[in-house]
Amino acid sequence: MKRAVILVGHGAPAADCPRELVTRLKALEGRRAASGAAPTPEELELDAKVRAWPRTPENDPYRAGIERLAAELAPLLGGAELLVAYNEFCAPTLAEAVATAVQRGATEVLVVPSMLTPGGVHAEVEIPEAIARLRAEHPSVTLRYAWPFDLSEVARLLAAQLARDLG
Repeated sequence: MKRAVILVGHGAPAADCPRELVTRLKALEGRRAASGAAPTPEELELDAKVRAWPRTPENDPYRAGIERLAAELAPLLGGAELLVAYNEFCAPTLAEAVATAVQRGATEVLVVPSMLTPGGVHAEVEIPEAIARLRAEHPSVTLRYAWPFDLSEVARLLAAQLARDLG
């Protein structure tokens, strides 16, 4: 069994991406969410444009931060391949990352969000819904979601950081 891990970050628009593209995309997403309809061609086109906007550490420090986290996480995974995906605004999508993992021979894919606390729509609703769709698309692959996090462990992580900073 070949295992891959996908770290899912929230994603952010590049700082130099025109605001009107992002504003229009969010308006279309809001209408779709309220109606339960499928994405319109305009929404799909805008989403693709925003996600494909050229990225640098200067215009997307969030993505640079997730990539640094991934570089720290990768050697701790016991040989599993690590891929990065973004929930919105940035490429690749979770579906694209899963497709890459499968293309590279993964038979088990574990998805872990960078969002640590419960209550967020991305970690609690959108990512699980995407995983359910992806299970149907890749029935021969075991897709698991490493969520929710043990809040006592998250609290220990934060306390350790505070202890370092408070010295």
